Amino acid sequence: MGGHNGGDEEAPLPLFETEVSKGKLAYRVYAVTVLIGICSIWVYRSIKLPTAEEHGRWAWIGMFMAELWFGFYWIITLSVRWNVTHRYPFKDRLINSYGDKLPAVDVFVCTADPRIEPPTMVISTVLSVMSYNYPPDRLSIYLSDDGGSEFTFYALLEASHFSKQWIPFCKKFSVEPRSPAAYFAQNSNPKDTTVPKEWLVVKKLYEDMKCRIESVIEKGGTSKDIRDQHKGFWEWNSEVTKQDHQSIVQILIDGGNPDAVDDDGHQLPTLVYLAREKRPYCPHNFKAGSMNSLDPLHFAKISLNVQIRVSAEISNAPIILNVDCDMYSNNSDAIKEALCFFMDKERGHMISYVQYPQSYDNIANNDIYSNVCSAFNKIELSGMDGCDGAPYCGTGCFHRRESLCGVEFSRKYRGELNSLCNTMKDSSVHELEQGSKVLANCSYEKGTQWGKEMGLVYGYLSEDLITGLRIQCRGWNPVYYNPERKAFLGVAPNTLDLALVQHKRWGQGMFQIFLSKYCPLYICPWQDQTSIPLFPEVSSLWFLAFAYVYAARNACSIAEALTCGDTLKAWWNSQRMWLFHWTTSYLFAFIDTITGQLGFSHTAFSITAKVVSNDVLKRYEEGTMEFGTSSVMLTIIATLALLNLFGFAGGILKVVWGYGIAEGLTVQIGLCLVVVVINLPVYQALFLRDDNGRIPSSVMFKSLVLSSLACLIPVY
Repeated sequence: MGGHNGGDEEAPLPLFETEVSKGKLAYRVYAVTVLIGICSIWVYRSIKLPTAEEHGRWAWIGMFMAELWFGFYWIITLSVRWNVTHRYPFKDRLINSYGDKLPAVDVFVCTADPRIEPPTMVISTVLSVMSYNYPPDRLSIYLSDDGGSEFTFYALLEASHFSKQWIPFCKKFSVEPRSPAAYFAQNSNPKDTTVPKEWLVVKKLYEDMKCRIESVIEKGGTSKDIRDQHKGFWEWNSEVTKQDHQSIVQILIDGGNPDAVDDDGHQLPTLVYLAREKRPYCPHNFKAGSMNSLDPLHFAKISLNVQIRVSAEISNAPIILNVDCDMYSNNSDAIKEALCFFMDKERGHMISYVQYPQSYDNIANNDIYSNVCSAFNKIELSGMDGCDGAPYCGTGCFHRRESLCGVEFSRKYRGELNSLCNTMKDSSVHELEQGSKVLANCSYEKGTQWGKEMGLVYGYLSEDLITGLRIQCRGWNPVYYNPERKAFLGVAPNTLDLALVQHKRWGQGMFQIFLSKYCPLYICPWQDQTSIPLFPEVSSLWFLAFAYVYAARNACSIAEALTCGDTLKAWWNSQRMWLFHWTTSYLFAFIDTITGQLGFSHTAFSITAKVVSNDVLKRYEEGTMEFGTSSVMLTIIATLALLNLFGFAGGILKVVWGYGIAEGLTVQIGLCLVVVVINLPVYQALFLRDDNGRIPSSVMFKSLVLSSLACLIPVY
């Protein structure tokens, strides 16, 4: 054939490509100029340091320390922007190269409390991953119910019946998204005139199922008729509680059974309900413990680790996807896109996990709580990926099972994933369930490497980040992939209190890592609001360094936000939320971490509520901030807002009354004004609003007293 030798083989096309982001040179020039400005500020602070006899020496030193930290933090953020890369998979090449020889995939869905995470929401996520455009005989879904709830089990049983109509409907009409709750909410009427009859039938089936589930939850228990539907209900009796129950493993759909088919006669994926054993004398270890139980390889984070062990007993797929129960699949081809990275002939054997970004479908106008994190998802995580350091974020992540189970990377080993596509084992369903229950016992991990060298790491709130670091330390390379169509969509916090609590949990996990040998760092600077001039006069050349760094940094931040699709108002809202997080969430996270390390307190895992009242939801959709609680964090926010308001008013009065210090305080007054403008929603909630989302009177009184006392301190 032409000039080719008979023995020559054409090299396979790569299944993905990596491109470096444009504008790298311009950003590096900007970075160098800002670095020069920061160094100039440090020089100014050093040579202008007041002597021991001069007033304001310690305030000056405090500002110097804050600016040193700012410079250090800026250099860290610069490093992840230095080499921003983007990944592009080729699904068509994957199909052409492997055809029907694709590996099996195990999907882990985790839930913890049916009161906070409604079972109807959970099963919508389950149904979305059951409906992937992927061979169903190579797809197994495991719902890990850390609450051990009979309601969640009943909801999953209902979902297993509904899937017989939902899955063929999705594939016949190429439905997106494949979460029934999201799909019917977005499509109140079908657009395609050929769909209506089947669309109406499936929607009615879904609404009927939803009503049955909600009715059972409202009644507070399942009737005898319902309990007679499946032997799994025998697991629940009067002695079973959320914190004290045996291992529960029920295979609701046996993917290896030729009779397990949908209404069109096609095979259904395997569906398993799992509740790990809980006893009062055993620690629970939050989500990680649950995940570790699905793989056959104890004690601290059993939820995900239990899933790993149990899945290995039942299906043992070489690829694992884990998602939170509120993160439904928004792209039916997400598995194939992820496999493009794992199955690339040249680089696929080095890849440990493929992380998709966390995205949300309930973002209000201009994102008042800064939930989207566009720059973080599109720039910072892509920059970390460019350094081969993409983090494992805990949800929306595809793992290579062997890397998650502690296997060291070796360049000599190139295991073929498609040769490991085991599905249901030859054992009977009863035998698989009984064998899996042993792996989900709370005593199984005692004396093993689970939570240390295998599965998710125990002892941290941010078990996902630590686990990702450990995997990278074993020589594996991670991948971060941010497609145009979001692979997963979840529920974002829609009140200020929920947003602060979520960031407190994240921050506490970060601080725990900081105090460990992995040691990333974050700290918040404070500004002094006294009458001591802490900045150069406007007429001084030193002022140019401060002005340039401030203007350039914010201009770059705005440019990044607009490039990522945010509005200018959304960027402004994100600045307000960062101020709130710095002064509350991360502060309390740091305190809790320190007291925990000293043994004065114990780490508590808080689940973000997924359900709020209609009034709260309406205000959220209108872009009105929801305060409405008497938490300590809200008191701090209100106090600091009032303190800046008093400081700004005092500075203006000194200028009006001609105290002769106006020029020296110009920058401080200007910064005070910026903080006051940022806090306008706080002042509205304190003095102008009369709805239930306003700041309570008790918080307003405490904040007025504390801020007034703080203003009096410099007088004495």
